[in-house]
Amino acid sequence: MTVDNRIVDIDRVIKNAIEVMEESKYQIYEICESARKEMLTLEQELNQVLQDTVQTIDKVDKLEMEYRLARIRLTEVSRDFVRYKEEDIKNAYEKATHLQLDLMVYREKETYLKARRDDLQKRVRNVESSVERAETIHSQINVVLEYLAGDLTQVTRILESAKNRQLIGLKIILAQEEERKRIAREIHDGPAQSLANLVLRTEIAERMLVKQEFQMVQHELVDLKAQVRSGLEEIRKIIFNLRPMALDDLGLVPTLRKYVQDFEEKTRIHTVFETIGREIRLPSAMEAGIYRLVQEAFTNALKHASPSFVSLELTYQSQMVKIVVQDNGTGFDAELIQARAKINSHFGLMGMRERVELLEGRFELESASGQGTKIMIHIPTGVDHRKE
Repeated sequence: MTVDNRIVDIDRVIKNAIEVMEESKYQIYEICESARKEMLTLEQELNQVLQDTVQTIDKVDKLEMEYRLARIRLTEVSRDFVRYKEEDIKNAYEKATHLQLDLMVYREKETYLKARRDDLQKRVRNVESSVERAETIHSQINVVLEYLAGDLTQVTRILESAKNRQLIGLKIILAQEEERKRIAREIHDGPAQSLANLVLRTEIAERMLVKQEFQMVQHELVDLKAQVRSGLEEIRKIIFNLRPMALDDLGLVPTLRKYVQDFEEKTRIHTVFETIGREIRLPSAMEAGIYRLVQEAFTNALKHASPSFVSLELTYQSQMVKIVVQDNGTGFDAELIQARAKINSHFGLMGMRERVELLEGRFELESASGQGTKIMIHIPTGVDHRKE
């Protein structure tokens, strides 16, 4: 059998596998959506049960106090036959008995609500776990589909590639899936919720128009306008996180300067950004790569170092761009952390190093416990063969 025939057979098998996995992917999506709806229903019921529980506990406390006072009153009127008549004793007894019955009923209700609350909380946790597992499986299927959908004519070249290149490719796809999941959640929690609320508010405004309540419609339109502006701002933030438009329009330095300023405003960590040399425009992919490297370095410092100061230095040389990110955080044992990163395939430092290698650059790290961290990246600007 010739190589071409084998490729055709492999292609047929892979296409069948892709069809099955695509169908499975949508089934998992439907399961995930069903679980989300169930979780929403459970959370609404849980919130109601929590409110009822609090109200019932307050009622039990109040009834216990009233019942205690009623018993004291009953004892008092039962002992003093001079001051109190038989009617007073009867009323005191009936009141105490009535409060006792109410107290028993509400104690039973409290016990039931607490048990119901615990059961709902357990079910919510289980459904949340199911949603997370479904999302993980969905992400893994997407990764496999990315590989299966590749060009089979490149199989020989892929097999001849180094093992670390294959691992880098897998990590890139996994990172893409994580980014897609993050974007989907941002859209679901932000613009999607805002749009759903806008539909509801417009329906309310429509009913007000029918009733000719024009003053209330005017107030409703003012609120709608504010919500639209807020939703538009959220969408712009998502777009900026995907790829800052200023990167193409203004260049790397202004975009990084704005990022550093926004970082300082958001985190209250003092930042400094300095440029050395004459700024030149780099290829679009290279500028995007440098921006992501800086973003990753700042994010790592914020998450792991607890610094009060972070600096960025960007140096333009004749055939090289040098990026230095330094913080005064807790620091760490650089050799130990990098060794663990290689074993565990962490996306932090190893991800940065691999991005730098894809740009044919050099990555250096200096850190020690209690002495902060310094990251130095050298990227050549005169290299044209970056198609890999």
